[in-house]
Amino acid sequence: MRTIVKGPEPRSLTEYKHTRGASYDRYLDQNGLKTSLVTEQRGLCCYCLRRIRPQFKGMKVEHWHSQAHYPDEQLLYSNLLGACLGNEGQPGDHQHCDTRKGDRDFSRNPANPLPRVEDLIRFLGDGRIVSDNAAFDAELNEVLNLNEAYLRNSRKALLEGFKGGLGKRGHLSRAAIETWAEDWDGELGGGELREFCQVVVYWLRKRLARP
Repeated sequence: MRTIVKGPEPRSLTEYKHTRGASYDRYLDQNGLKTSLVTEQRGLCCYCLRRIRPQFKGMKVEHWHSQAHYPDEQLLYSNLLGACLGNEGQPGDHQHCDTRKGDRDFSRNPANPLPRVEDLIRFLGDGRIVSDNAAFDAELNEVLNLNEAYLRNSRKALLEGFKGGLGKRGHLSRAAIETWAEDWDGELGGGELREFCQVVVYWLRKRLARP
């Protein structure tokens, strides 16, 4: 996960909220909503950071606070996130992200900058995502299943490939590492981010923190 900087909500959503009896299921411009969510999330799932696209089978709209338990928030833009399909239709132990979460609560909204979710998680060399906060660590595994085998292996492969590429460059200055970190974190330009980018960002930031 990484912090999501929310942009302005779609005009159609703003206007629709004033409609009598407005509900998410009756909101017609869901394609426009998906485009807005994908754009502000730089093309990545709000939870696992897999690639998402604003098409019917390219993503789903996640209600961080579920419609079932928080109906008053069903059209609240800060509550709406773009999520991957999360192995929808597969057995529960293979599902992840919103598909796994369902109507359960998850304590951290990635669109809430305080605290930043990046400050609550670590990535291990085997691709696992963990937290030193025991309750949050349990949520990562039980609610979102972010250590599902494909996700874990994808993060591991990305990090190993990146580190292998750096090894071929020989000694890297601190300035070079800072540039790599800014690039992978999207600070050097707009547009889409790389899938699972945060595992590389974490490794680079940790390297920069060394004395």
